[in-house]
Amino acid sequence: MANKTDDERVTLSRRELLKRVGIVGVAAASVPAQALVPAAAMAPPVETSLSPQAVALPREALETFTAVEAATVEAMVARLIPTDENGPGAREARAAHYIDRALSGALASSLDAYRSGLSALDSYARASKGAPFAQLSTEEQDAVLTDMEHNVATGFAPNASTFFNLVRTHTIQGTFSDPYYGGNANFVGWDLIGYPGVRLAVTANDQRLDPHLIPTHKSAYDYTMFSKTRPARASLEGLEGLEGREGRARHGD
Repeated sequence: MANKTDDERVTLSRRELLKRVGIVGVAAASVPAQALVPAAAMAPPVETSLSPQAVALPREALETFTAVEAATVEAMVARLIPTDENGPGAREARAAHYIDRALSGALASSLDAYRSGLSALDSYARASKGAPFAQLSTEEQDAVLTDMEHNVATGFAPNASTFFNLVRTHTIQGTFSDPYYGGNANFVGWDLIGYPGVRLAVTANDQRLDPHLIPTHKSAYDYTMFSKTRPARASLEGLEGLEGREGRARHGD
């Protein structure tokens, strides 16, 4: 989706996707902290001048996908947010690793949709292009994804665009969410959009909204004020207790 021919033909470009994402809320945690364990490994920095196909990235042990499913998801995320002259994309961010881990935890309700959708994707790729999706050229992969986005591709339940949007959503999460959840390796997602990371104090220079803020390159969970065992938010019981105390205070109890 990086050259002009593809951009004219494919409506979902990297630029358009990033416009849809925006910066607000990108760095927020995408899934509850208790649902996933910390990422065991991060991919090392990659040379952005190399093509995605030329970069050999280490692979974490699969937690949910089969090897075939993982290869298909890797190929999908690499085309949804591709590496280009602006820097690394979803492949280097390890968005596929995020999805694989999350499907065994917070995103477990989507597991059946992935099993069915990935199988349908390979069947459609074979029927329309002559090979499984992961083995197609990038141009052919873009054409298949465009068919899915436009709901032209067949064999999907309930339909192709539903699965396309599911994977796109999770690719965005895996590229731009806190690295704690297994994606955004080496903070490439945050660097891509210029998000400098969590700041517990704001300097005078920060308040001037200097566009060249130095990235902290820290997960929110590197700070002790955030818990790694439960979400950094009040529990339902805690909220109920707080409401009760506020009610008693209002009535002078």
